[in-house]
Order: sequence, then C-alpha cells, then structure tokens
Amino acid sequence: MSVMDRFRTEVDGAVRSALSKMGVDSEFSIEIPSTDAADLAVPCFLMSKALKRAPKDIAEELASNIEPSGLISDVSALNGYLNFKMDGVKLTEGTLKDVLEMKGRYGSLPNKGVKVIVEHTSTNPTGPIHVGRARNPIIGDTLARILGMCGYDVSTEYYVNDVGKQVVILTWGVNNLTKEQVEKEIEDRGMQDDRDKIDHKLVAYYRLANKMMEEDPAVQEEIGSMLRKFEAGDEEVISTVRKTAEIMLNGLKETLANIDVVLDTYTWESKFIADGSARKYVEELKQSKYAGVEDDGACYLELKDFGIQGKNTRFTFTRADGTTLYTTRDIAYHQDKFKRADKLIDVLGEDQKLGNKQLCCALEILGQTRKLDAMFYSFVSLPEGKMSTRKGVVVYLDDLIDEAVSRAYDEIRSRRDDMPEDRMREIAKIIGVGAIRYNIVRVQPEKQLVFKWEEALSFDGNSGPFLQYSYARACSMLRKAGDFEEVVDPSLLTDPFELSLIKTISKFESVIEQAGENRRIHLLPAYGHELASAFNQFYASVPVLNSKAEKDARLTLVKCSKIVLKNVLDCLGLGAPEEM
Repeated sequence: MSVMDRFRTEVDGAVRSALSKMGVDSEFSIEIPSTDAADLAVPCFLMSKALKRAPKDIAEELASNIEPSGLISDVSALNGYLNFKMDGVKLTEGTLKDVLEMKGRYGSLPNKGVKVIVEHTSTNPTGPIHVGRARNPIIGDTLARILGMCGYDVSTEYYVNDVGKQVVILTWGVNNLTKEQVEKEIEDRGMQDDRDKIDHKLVAYYRLANKMMEEDPAVQEEIGSMLRKFEAGDEEVISTVRKTAEIMLNGLKETLANIDVVLDTYTWESKFIADGSARKYVEELKQSKYAGVEDDGACYLELKDFGIQGKNTRFTFTRADGTTLYTTRDIAYHQDKFKRADKLIDVLGEDQKLGNKQLCCALEILGQTRKLDAMFYSFVSLPEGKMSTRKGVVVYLDDLIDEAVSRAYDEIRSRRDDMPEDRMREIAKIIGVGAIRYNIVRVQPEKQLVFKWEEALSFDGNSGPFLQYSYARACSMLRKAGDFEEVVDPSLLTDPFELSLIKTISKFESVIEQAGENRRIHLLPAYGHELASAFNQFYASVPVLNSKAEKDARLTLVKCSKIVLKNVLDCLGLGAPEEM
C-alpha cells in the first residue's frame, strides 16, 4: 500500500469516527482538491441533504471532532469542505521510497481479478482509416493501458465487418476490375495516391465498383447475389470475401502499429452467421412481446417502452427477405463477449449513440442482465474545416502521421544539428506519433477536437513533446551525474519546488484510478503536464549537479521523477526518448 493509500485510509477512518461522535451515519467521498489548500478533501454537500444542515456547519463540526495524528498533520473546514493536510516529512519519505521500490509499477493498483474487453477502432475494411476517426484507436488503446494500471485484466478487440454490403462491393471490385480500369478512374477523378500501401491501393477498387453498381443494374445484381449467398452460408463466397477483408485489414494494422496501437483479438462478423448464433437470436427476438413485422416482411422491435422516442422507436433486426442485418450480428457478437468477460466497453463515434441504445435494449429483451459500457467521442477536424487534400480525398490517419513526423524532424534538426541523421529520424518518429496521441487524448472525448499543429508539436506547452522533453532532461541530468547513492532524507529536500514536485508525484496513483474507473482518460495527460511542469520548475530553480550535501538526495528526486514520467508516457502510449 502506497503512502497516499495509507493517508486516504486514515482520512476515511477519521471522518467515520467523527460522524459517529456526531451520532450520524452518512456516505461521503474523498477527493484531491484542485488547490494547495489541502492534500485530500471531503465535500460535505451530499451530507447536507441527509443531515438537514448546511455543508459549512457540517464541515466545521467534523473538523472539531478530528485530532491530527499519524499521517494527518492538519484538519480544517472551508466553504463546506473538510480539508486534510498530510505530514510533509512522511509524504516525502513515503512517496520517494514507494517510487524507488515499485519503479515501473508505481501508480498501479492491486489486481482486481476482473476481465474487461475494450472494443475499439473496428473500422470497415474497405479503405484506410481517416482523420475523423483517428480518436477511436487512440482513446481505446489509452483506456486499455489505464485500466491495466487500475488492476483489470484487459483485452482489446477489433470487430471486423466482413459481411456487409461495402466489403462485398470491394470484393467484387478486386475480383472483376482490371488495374487499368482502376488507374483510369483515379486519373479521371484526380485522386492519385502514390502511397505504396495496400489499403490505399484497394480503396480505388471499392470506389469504382460502387460507382458501377449505382450505374449498372447487372453489376448491382451480381453484388446482390454475392450478398445473398454469403448470408446463406456459401463457403466459397465467405472465403473470397474474408480473403479480401484480410488483405485490407493488413493495411489498417500497419497504420495502427505506426501509432503504437496493437490489438489482442480480431473477431470476424461472419463468425456469427457461420455458427448460427445470429439466426438463433433472430428467432428469440421474434418471440418477444416487443417484436413486430413490417408490411414488407422485415422484423423489428418496438422500443418506445425503453425510453426511445420519435421515428427511432423501431429497431429492425431482419431484412424483408429474412436475412440478418449488421445490428443482429452485433447482438450475437456482444452476447459472445459477455461470455468471455466481466465488463464490456465499446469506444464509439458520437453518431453511434442511437444504435448503441437500441443494441442495449435488444440485449435486455434477450435477458442479458449485465450492462454494456460505451465511451463516445466527437470526430476530429482540421483547422481548414473540410478534411480534404490536394488529392481530392479525405485526409487519412497515415497522412497525419507522415506530417507529424516530418514537422518533428524539422524541429529537431533546427535544435540539434550535432545529432546523427538516423538518430534524428528515429526521435522524430517518436515525437511525431507522441504529439498525435497526446493531442487527441488531452481533450475530453465528447468535446469537439480541432487538430492544430502548433499545439500538438509545442515543446513548451500542454503537449506530448513537452512531456517527452522533460523525461529526456531527467535522463540527461542522471547521465551527467554518473554514479550516486540513493538518499531519501526529507531534511535535505525542503525547497518549495522540491516539495511541490514530490506532492505531484504522490498524486499519480489517484489520477490513474480516477481516469480508469470514471472513464476520464483526459485526466492523465493533464497530470502528465502538471508533473512535467513541476519537474521543470524544480530543474530551473534548484541546483542539483552543483549542490553539496543535498546532491544525492536531489539526484534521487530526479530519478524518481524520471521513473514516474516514464510511467505516464507508457500509459499514454508515448515513446520515451532519452535525448531530444
């Protein structure tokens, strides 16, 4: 148990004892205040209703019933908050010893024995990932990393849509169009993409096949026939479509790997047709009292009793010809996931809110008692507004990565002309990718995000490069220092900037817990910025290498800062360069 855990436990016990003295029993929460007025605080506003007293009066009476002891050095009441200060000497000693002992595990919580599946990305395998959806894999991967630190057994999953009309159109195009036809279409439309990457090459086949389907009834019938055969379980068609989807998916995996996102499992939508589970749930839903049949024979669920209003109350789960829809197979997929995990989290675009609600209703109708947890995000845009390039197509995530790495390289070259070319390129990749990941998760997912280069690649502001630069600075100081003795002595670390840095380090575990349990991953980059700022203020104000009696103690603090900065970078999925 870390020193902050012990402090929180003592605060919890002190408040419960004080409430008992007052003859009352009330629930309360303990939080880290946003100011330096306290190290932990108990807001008394929730107690106010139960006790029928003003929060200010409750806080003051509680404070009068608590004597400082143990790790608690001071108790006070202010504006309805019960504030606790921690003994500074014990905070310094306990925090630094915790970091040195736990190292890469510092900030992590005990194993909970709870299995969690985080599904993210799951973009259709019909073209490259575009910038608008760039938030999905980065949010999903970051959340999974944080939940792992929270003590959960986390698995990430990508649901591959290899059944729908789009992937059948792509497959038809790949198997029926010539390279010359596709190249002519690209030239005519001015959409030349010189990137030698399979997903970029195949998307041209999809575009032309889709155009031909809209214009030629014969092509439309061929594609429709393939779709019906797929639904009927035709092994040859299923195999052909799967092969095309796998080729496209390889390109998407390459993009994800370039931003350090690797998923544990890829589950194919066709599985739920092949194993009969989609059809099984169709038959079960048909027996529900909420089921109905449209005039054309399509089956639906009437969901107005579940709080869905207006024209969206009908949730269609079969076509008129009886074949299943994506929504039906999604039901089968989630039932399958519930068999494999204790908690399910889906990372979804804001345009999926209704679909997710309808899915949850269908699962409830089928008797599923566990709840599906969803994290919704708003889409990314660029300052220019519409996401288009000189090529006349959307901006892909690959384009964003290339641009970030190129800009990072220019910045490094302007700062470090002494660095070998291959090393500059290596660090530029780390910084460019880090800039993208950090800039995307620093904004609350539900808020709109306009990606601005000057913010993302700043070496001084709230950015990935600033966090990475602070880590590299700590590494540089330790390299220059050479060998030293690890010294944890609070009497040698009394400067206000030292104490501020130590207190910031001590918050890490609490931030991890809040970010994971409350799905507020933006708290982690905010903490990273706070930690990097505190370290740089310490660096600028307190002599380390030239100090005397305090030198080893201060180098120990630098080492602890380096460890925690690295842990933050790892949890955010950012590389940790030891020089910049």
